[in-house]
Amino acid sequence: MKKNIAILFGGKSSEYEVSLSSVYGVLSNIDREKYNLYTIGITKDGTWYLYDGDAESIRENTWAGHDTKPLFISPDNGKSTVCYKDGDRVTEIKLDAVLPMLHGKFGEDGQIQGLFSVMGVPVVGCSHASSAVCMDKAMTKAIVMGTGVRQAKAVIYRAGEDRQSAMNEAEEKLGYPMFIKPACAGSSVGITKVWDRQHLKDAIAVALCEDSKVLIEETITGIETEVAVLEEKGKYTVSVPAEIDVGSSEFYDYETKYISDNSSFYIPARIPQEKIDEVRGYAEKIFRALDCRGFSRVDFFYTSEGEFVFNEINTIPGFTPISMYPKLMIHTGISYGELIDRLIASVL
Repeated sequence: MKKNIAILFGGKSSEYEVSLSSVYGVLSNIDREKYNLYTIGITKDGTWYLYDGDAESIRENTWAGHDTKPLFISPDNGKSTVCYKDGDRVTEIKLDAVLPMLHGKFGEDGQIQGLFSVMGVPVVGCSHASSAVCMDKAMTKAIVMGTGVRQAKAVIYRAGEDRQSAMNEAEEKLGYPMFIKPACAGSSVGITKVWDRQHLKDAIAVALCEDSKVLIEETITGIETEVAVLEEKGKYTVSVPAEIDVGSSEFYDYETKYISDNSSFYIPARIPQEKIDEVRGYAEKIFRALDCRGFSRVDFFYTSEGEFVFNEINTIPGFTPISMYPKLMIHTGISYGELIDRLIASVL
C-alpha cells in the first residue's frame, strides 16, 4: 500500500527562494509511483496551500494562487490529519511522513519538526531539539567543543547588550579581519567579512536583521570542505569531502552559492587520503554529538598546517540541482532518487 508523503516547501524565511529550488530538485527526481505525494507550499506570509501544479512553476515562483487549495492542520495526536478545502468540501489526509524542504527559520530550526511531532507524524531529518540546537551556531559551538574538534574563536553579541563592549572584546580576542554571522540563519545569509571597526559596527546591524544573537568569529584561512552524512536507523553513510573553490569571491556567500558562477568544486577534495579519512571521522563525530538524524552536511576549513576547523552544520542542506549534499551522495553511489527513497524509509 502506498504511503502518504507530504513534501513541504517555501516558508517565512530569507531562504524561501532556495527552498523552491530544492523542492524542484526533489519533485523532479522522486519516484511518483511509490508514494501518494502531497506537495504543501507555504507562502512568505505563512499561508499554507496544497499545491497540485507542476514543479516548474515552483522553481519560477509562480505557483502561489494557481492549482492551490487552502490547507490547515488538525494536531490531534494519533488521529492527525492535514485538511484542504475545495469549495465547501473539506478533505482530510492522514500522513505517514513529511519531507521538509524548508531552509532557515520556521523550517530548519525545529519549529516545523515540533509541530508534526505533536501531531504524531514522522519527519525526515533531525528532531525538533537537534534542529534547534544545530540552527543556533553559538549552541552548536558549545556542544561541538566536547568533541575536541577545533573551531574558530568567537565572541557572542545579543541585541540590547553593550555593543561597544562586544566590539572591544572582539578586537582584543580575534583581531581583523573577522566574520560577523547571525547565530540562527543559513545559506550564508547576513554574513559579512569585516576589516575595521566601522564595518564591524555595520555588519552587526546587518546580522541583527536576521537574528537577535550575533556571532563574531576569527577568520580561518583554508580550503572550504563539505561532508555529507546520511543516517538510516542507526546506520551511517559518510561521504568523502568536497572542496569548494570560491574563485574571486571573498567567501562562500549566498550569491556565490546560488547566483553567480564564481565558484567551482572538486570531489573528492584535493587533500591527502589520510586527511580525507580524518575529516569523515570528524563529520560523523559531530553529527552524533548533536544527535542528528536523517541527513546533514558538515562544513570545515582545511588549513595550510593540515588541520581541520569545524565551521557549521546544516540539518536541511540544499537539494537544488547544484547543491553539494546530493552531489556528494551521488559520488558515494546513491542516486538522487534513491537518496529520497532512503530518507523517507528511514522514518517509516
